[in-house]
Amino acid sequence: MATLTPPATSAPAGAPAAAPQETIDGFHLVIEALKMNGIETVFGLPGIPITDLTRMIQGAGMRMVAFRHEQNAGYAASIAGFLTQKPGICLTVSAPGFLNGLTALAHATTNCFPMILISGSSEREIVDLQQGDYEEMDQLAIAKPLCKAAFRVLHADDIGVGIARAIRAAVSGRPGGVYLDFPAKLFAQSLDAAHGRSTLIKVVDPAPRQIPSKDAVKRAVDLLKSAKKPLILLGKGAAYAQCDRDIRDLVEKTGIPYLAMSMAKGLLPDTHDQAAGAARSFVLPEADVVLLIGARLNWLLSHGKGKTWGGAGSKSWAGQKFIQVDISPQEADSNVKIDAPVVGDIGSCVSALLEHVNAGWQKPPSDWLGAIAERKDKNIAKMAETLAKDPVPMNFHSALNVVRDIVKANPEAMLVNEGANALDFTRSIVDMYKPRKRIDVGTWGIMGIGMGYAVAAAVVTRQQVIAIEGDSAFGFSGMEVETICRYDLPVCIVVMNNNGVYKGTDVDPTGRDPAPTVFVKNARYDRIIEAFGGVGVNATTPAELRRAMEEAIRTRKPTLINAVIDETAGTESGRITSLNPSAKKKTA
Repeated sequence: MATLTPPATSAPAGAPAAAPQETIDGFHLVIEALKMNGIETVFGLPGIPITDLTRMIQGAGMRMVAFRHEQNAGYAASIAGFLTQKPGICLTVSAPGFLNGLTALAHATTNCFPMILISGSSEREIVDLQQGDYEEMDQLAIAKPLCKAAFRVLHADDIGVGIARAIRAAVSGRPGGVYLDFPAKLFAQSLDAAHGRSTLIKVVDPAPRQIPSKDAVKRAVDLLKSAKKPLILLGKGAAYAQCDRDIRDLVEKTGIPYLAMSMAKGLLPDTHDQAAGAARSFVLPEADVVLLIGARLNWLLSHGKGKTWGGAGSKSWAGQKFIQVDISPQEADSNVKIDAPVVGDIGSCVSALLEHVNAGWQKPPSDWLGAIAERKDKNIAKMAETLAKDPVPMNFHSALNVVRDIVKANPEAMLVNEGANALDFTRSIVDMYKPRKRIDVGTWGIMGIGMGYAVAAAVVTRQQVIAIEGDSAFGFSGMEVETICRYDLPVCIVVMNNNGVYKGTDVDPTGRDPAPTVFVKNARYDRIIEAFGGVGVNATTPAELRRAMEEAIRTRKPTLINAVIDETAGTESGRITSLNPSAKKKTA
């Protein structure tokens, strides 16, 4: 919104009055720059010095989603970036608020999600002399090591450039987090409106295609053709690329079995004939050529070596040859030798590979496909037996069998998932059918993303959200159920309540306190959402859980279901117990 400022001096007597000069301030330049670049939603939390900015964002027709904690707002912005390919925007106050958002910014960078953290800050002249300003902190210096790029804007004339650079940095190449530092004085600066608007930039082609070289593509194709036991491995980068049709065509036309990492589930349905997820422990060590598409050989894939891949020891390479499709050439050879790196954006690379898959392409040998099918059938049958059981109280399997059916009946719903056992069991039990419908803890494997992700998924996609939470994981962001109720979002939260971290059975050997892994017994998480006008349900059987979830989806009301499960259910650290060092004797 521009303002009219009277002329600085009075006109001579009898002369016509000069037209008032139209001005614009920093607040409105920020808003207009974001709108010019297609940003429709901001996630954040009001406070000094950005309270008025949050009001003005709403007044300008954008959506300002206000959270109870900046970290959750940051997680919302990060996953909004993943889902939309536009940088998610998180707006925070200075110092403590900035630090709260910084965790999410680092998370976005690690996971390659485009995100911009915009924080108000103290004045430079006071910060640099360390004179003790309100919430004084050199935020730019702190942010730089934890994100892809960081910029500070001191003059309103540079707001357009700062936002344009942040957008381009966030989405180009390998996406990531960007920090924008806006000192308090910036917002109130005024300048001529025409001049101010002329400094704004609509970013042109912020994420240009990067075409792979023909030699690299041919090398990859030749290696793939030579394979006797080929495997395609899809990562969340493949989901982010949104070239779903080409990825599906590459898988189906080559006939190669595939594994989908957690957030790539649904690029092809988990029930697809070529899906090898149910035979994961067989295909990884047995494959001779592995095509990685948007997946990194990090800890989630045992760094491409060790017993998972058939190596003799944890550092031993096995016999696989790797083709890696990635936009960053530095990713190749990060853990093991990459025999055929294909560097470029995933859409261009997959399209180039597809050009070589013609009518004469030889499908994988039948003995390889048959061996995979045999193990899949055996493991699926074994899982079906487990899911068919109805223990009292419920365990993870019997509760998630219900979730499995609900997701199958509602394939458009967004599934948010976090926890230890709640994460592991859900990932292996609940099938996904469409791309970018499962969002979870990602590369760091952290807890705390749940409610931020749920809010963003509901706002961005306008679809029903189902959040499957461990009781420990829910505690990191549980207060955001008020945010969910305040915005009346169609979010159904299921808290797997087994009274503690991993399980609720540990005991303090001194008898003085609860064990550090044990929570209040028989807690009623469902009553938290009732305090804010949402629907709370206490479910102790699969039938009760099913009725509650079906009702939540039918009504689209904010709902929290306290799913009471056996407190002995679960294992310490879930499937990554090996990463959790423990003493031989846990008690004194």
